[in-house]
Amino acid sequence: MSVAFTKEDSAETAAETVLPDRVISPHPNLVTQAGLKALERQLQQAREACEAANVIEDINERRRIAAGPLRDMRYFAERVRTAQLMLDPQAKGVVAFGSLVTFSRDDGRTQRFRIVGEDEADPAAGTISYVSPVARVLMGKTVGDLASLGGGEIEIIEVA
Repeated sequence: MSVAFTKEDSAETAAETVLPDRVISPHPNLVTQAGLKALERQLQQAREACEAANVIEDINERRRIAAGPLRDMRYFAERVRTAQLMLDPQAKGVVAFGSLVTFSRDDGRTQRFRIVGEDEADPAAGTISYVSPVARVLMGKTVGDLASLGGGEIEIIEVA
């Protein structure tokens, strides 16, 4: 029988199915309680996706399907391992990790964000990373304080 009609693993096929690792931030992995639970949930989902891929008989298809979940599993395992759970801010009225901050911009817009960890940040959902430029200028400020941001100023209206 000709080898043209047999399925054999090749180094090329194996290399094509290994995805590069997701970039891990150099910043401390600060998380809220909800953020830690989300990381654990995402790690579990990646494990389940890997287990589902492992039942596929065709090895090349199995590798292709498992590539993403394996990469995610490595990433989320590291993020859970390095997570530093942050308690709710102790100082009332001072912007800190976990604070819900309302501020106004020069153009009249009012915005409200909770300052959270990098993996749980979603500005559309009202959360920003503690390493974002906005969060960095707000940290340590109190109601009424002004902060420079992108050539303009923002004024803190409320800290909860």
